[in-house]
Amino acid sequence: MSGQLSAGAGIGFSFVGLALAVLMIAAMWRVFGKAGQPGWAAIIPIYNTVVLLRIVGRPWWWILLMLIPLGNIVLVVIVYLDLAKSFSKGTGFGVLTIFFSYVCIPILGFGGARYVGPAGAGGGRPPYPGQPYPGQQYPPR
Repeated sequence: MSGQLSAGAGIGFSFVGLALAVLMIAAMWRVFGKAGQPGWAAIIPIYNTVVLLRIVGRPWWWILLMLIPLGNIVLVVIVYLDLAKSFSKGTGFGVLTIFFSYVCIPILGFGGARYVGPAGAGGGRPPYPGQPYPGQQYPPR
């Protein structure tokens, strides 16, 4: 009986893990799309990190720094804080993203957050006067 219970629990955890993975892929797909990057990049390992670094305005070679143990934790904190700022969210939301990414990334992807540039550059204005934000039609409908 306990073997069947263990198998059932394992299958249940597998379904929950699969559902969370699908949610995060869909949310990152939307985040990438809002930032004017290809959404399909969310499903390509390593390349999705390069695209995320591009979105937050960090150099691509930071991916090499992410291979350093313990240093990668610091870099992920910086990237998530910059991601929040890039979508005109505050530092508090960035801290929440670090600890509750399964909640905050879908908020960025499916919510009303708008990409304003790498780490909030431009103070929420388009890159050039009269130009739309990446992924936005101009004039707004």
